[in-house]
Amino acid sequence: MKNVLVTGANGQLGTCIKDMVSDGSEVHYVFVSKDELSITDTSALQNYFKKTKFDYCINTAAYTQVDQAEKEAEAAYAINAEGVKNLAEVCQENNTTLIHISTDYVFDGNSTQPYRETDATNPINVYGASKLAGERYVENICSAYYILRTSWLYSQYGQNFLKTILKHGKLGTELKITTEQIGTPTNANDLAKIACLLVEREHIPYGVYHFSNQGRATWYDFAKEILLKASDLSTANLAKTDHYRTFAARPKFSVLHTEKLQKALGIQMKPWKERVAAVITILENN
Repeated sequence: MKNVLVTGANGQLGTCIKDMVSDGSEVHYVFVSKDELSITDTSALQNYFKKTKFDYCINTAAYTQVDQAEKEAEAAYAINAEGVKNLAEVCQENNTTLIHISTDYVFDGNSTQPYRETDATNPINVYGASKLAGERYVENICSAYYILRTSWLYSQYGQNFLKTILKHGKLGTELKITTEQIGTPTNANDLAKIACLLVEREHIPYGVYHFSNQGRATWYDFAKEILLKASDLSTANLAKTDHYRTFAARPKFSVLHTEKLQKALGIQMKPWKERVAAVITILENN
């Protein structure tokens, strides 16, 4: 039986992975929150790996506050770079395959075509730079790893754009949402499934992969779709803006090219609108 450690397990993605795991599975998952095991604590990591042999580690621990990272660069790098370095080193020492989650924000957004894994990176904010530094540590330290870059994650868990739009939609708040950025909303439940597939499947080549749902949208398009799919909500209080100031710069275009992963796993990406509807259904039925 394969042993898998999931770090940052109380976050959005970690919780989605928990939902994927069935009791009858031939893979045994161990879920640890940041309070139970911080990737910034080298000695704690080493001791934890000494107690149990892990075949895989899925790292969902991350500093994800994009605007706040501009003010707290040291904190962002401590988790997204140095913490990942710690984890990469302990995985390498213990022959553990590391599955590390990264971001579309490693790109500058100047492209007009979906970004491939081989395209040059050039982050334009602290968050993206700290995530790229983490990627570099994984590539330089680990001999067995998968880096999964993804984009615009949302789910039924935690704080995310979809849940924020639903909340304000119910309150009747006037929403001005930007059309400046283009990317792909991605259901975290789908990313969780991909991470589990990388554990379950044999002989998938190591390296960097892109995963998102299918299609592209602006944040305005995303918000409009959320309100359209939700019961008893409309787009009456939703307005476009072509200029919405944020503390951190964002890439104007960050659609990911996902063909490499689709071929490796023999899968097809699901349309983003369909996957938005799926999460809204979950939320409305709970």
